[in-house]
Amino acid sequence: MAETFTYDNLVAGAFPIVTKEVTVLSGQNLVKGTAIGIVTASGKAKINDSAQSDGTEVYYAVTLEAIDASAADKVGVVALSGEFNREKLVFGGTDTYATHEAAARALSTFFKAVVDTDGVSG
Repeated sequence: MAETFTYDNLVAGAFPIVTKEVTVLSGQNLVKGTAIGIVTASGKAKINDSAQSDGTEVYYAVTLEAIDASAADKVGVVALSGEFNREKLVFGGTDTYATHEAAARALSTFFKAVVDTDGVSG
């Protein structure tokens, strides 16, 4: 399967993006730019949420495409590393990029402030 995606101001630098296919656990509809964690028991991805205790409280990667697993598990492409616009990232619960920034940095993922060419952040 070929991996393709567009950036849409999600990518915020030239640090190498390493991609991987993951299986997203059914019952979720993840937008592009969603931070994910991996459920320890199943090895499947869910939205990254520090309030959980199933493994998804630990940052793992960022989705590079929308992944609609509403009805069934679905395979999608994520970035294991890279530089990302912190304002375009989506986290679970009340989490923000700051909640997971240190863990992401340890995995060569960087959350950056971005100024668009029109001078507006985000």
